[in-house]
Amino acid sequence: MSVTIDITGLATDGSAPDAGRWARISVVPSPLAELGMALHVLSEPGHHPELGGWAAGVSSRLSPHLADRLCEADFLWRTTFSDVFWAFAGVPGDRVLPGATLTEDLELLDKLTDEQFVQAALEFTCGVRGDTPRPGTLDDPVLRRRALDMAAARGPMQERFTRRLLEDPPAIRAWLRGLLLDCEEAFFADTWARIQPQLAADARHRTELLRRKGLAEALTSLSGAFSVDEEAALITVDKLPVVRTATGDGGLVLVPTSLGRPHVLVLHRYGWQPVISYPVSGPRPQALSVAQLTRRLEALAHPVRMRLCRYLARAPHTTSELADAYGISAPEVSRHLAVLKKAGLITQCRRGRYVQHQLDLSAVARLGSDFIEGLLR
Repeated sequence: MSVTIDITGLATDGSAPDAGRWARISVVPSPLAELGMALHVLSEPGHHPELGGWAAGVSSRLSPHLADRLCEADFLWRTTFSDVFWAFAGVPGDRVLPGATLTEDLELLDKLTDEQFVQAALEFTCGVRGDTPRPGTLDDPVLRRRALDMAAARGPMQERFTRRLLEDPPAIRAWLRGLLLDCEEAFFADTWARIQPQLAADARHRTELLRRKGLAEALTSLSGAFSVDEEAALITVDKLPVVRTATGDGGLVLVPTSLGRPHVLVLHRYGWQPVISYPVSGPRPQALSVAQLTRRLEALAHPVRMRLCRYLARAPHTTSELADAYGISAPEVSRHLAVLKKAGLITQCRRGRYVQHQLDLSAVARLGSDFIEGLLR
């Protein structure tokens, strides 16, 4: 199973210098794509244990109103990554690249047609595939009905969003644009200012590696998921779907992400430029100090906290749910959760107006595999 990218014609003939041979391959950070990654981390912190502290800090600062609005469309980034965050790839033109700022990226989103925007938004909410030519969903009543039926099967929130999207795409586009700008003001501007230099530096490094070492070296250095057959003009990415796409007359864009590790994503929408999102390398967690290790072991030594950990190891729960499950008061649960949080053993995420707590399995795993197996048994 893999995603295959046909790069026939992407490179010039072998007589060109390396600096120009892969001139149609660009390595460029995208603020809109990185904001999409940030929203994914906030909705699925368990996928990114190294960012648990960042996610907990951001979630705790979100206003209830903004948190509720994020829940309305979180299927665009929760379980996977909607192509609307790579809008630059769908803008007409041979080699349109991401904007330098979120505002510039959103201006590229505005350039998509209503049909492009709707199909990209429906891909994951309604199972609308994007790797083959498709008739217009907005104009075909059969496809509209199918989209609504599939959205309804995924819950009333997705059905309401899909109905609004099909009835008034410009209104949904404006709503999403406003939501993303509010996210920038609430937390993303600070995050982007911190990580953008790292992304820019990695983009320069990959570009130089491409120039000096060639395509195969540049891609395989990103991840073991890549293989390159330059003779057959194919890039293969080890992914679950079996999909084929092509660069055609356009280019190939590599988008580094700091928040997306460990995900390697490939945009393969028909008629759009292929895009590969890859995680930049970063510092690994340092070994615990004696004081930190002692704090964690002491936090887990209490029998009530051990029981709470067994519950939180399986799924996130609110304080009230834990109190009801164990027949103890909510204030007592809160006190124990505070000890576990101080020890760095649980994470928090806001779902609408509720705060859910979950055990940080990566932190517990570092205390020993026997311990974590006992929790999950």
